[in-house]
Amino acid sequence: MDGLDPPIQHRAYGGAKINRVQDPWRTHSVHHITIVLGSLLPFFIMADIMPMAPPLGFIIFLGWRLMRPGLMPLWVGVPLGAFDDLFSGQPFGSAIFLWSVTMIALELIETRFPWRGFWQDWFTAGFAILLYIPAAMIVSGATLSVELLLVILPQIALSIMLYPLIARVIARADRFRLSRARRIG
Repeated sequence: MDGLDPPIQHRAYGGAKINRVQDPWRTHSVHHITIVLGSLLPFFIMADIMPMAPPLGFIIFLGWRLMRPGLMPLWVGVPLGAFDDLFSGQPFGSAIFLWSVTMIALELIETRFPWRGFWQDWFTAGFAILLYIPAAMIVSGATLSVELLLVILPQIALSIMLYPLIARVIARADRFRLSRARRIG
């Protein structure tokens, strides 16, 4: 077999970069760190009566799940949702429940439509955000009324319109996550 496979130096695509591998720490932690930072960021943006800041942790979580379907296990909604509950002001367990349900729903969508494009991902993320924000309000004990739904419409619209920017940031973070870092041997 060695006679059929030329050495790396003589291959047309070979060279010094072929002998590099991703850093395991970066490969297994960048997506979790970005979701945690997204959950922390709205903590610094306070509103008086109604929250105007989009749920960035949830949007980043959706983005990673939609862009890299097999990256996170199905149970990852529990620890990441628990961290989001600690900093979002929601009752403990609301994000755990909603993020876990989201993971299960996205897994079912993934089995039904394995090949999707950006527009389908944006629609899926928008629909998940549209359901997540009122569901988080219901879980927190708020009674939904027409006035309350009208007040949260700007937050929902901002969250849905922010998804392409978040997807771009996630793509850059994924490129950093998978960049080659060390030599083998």
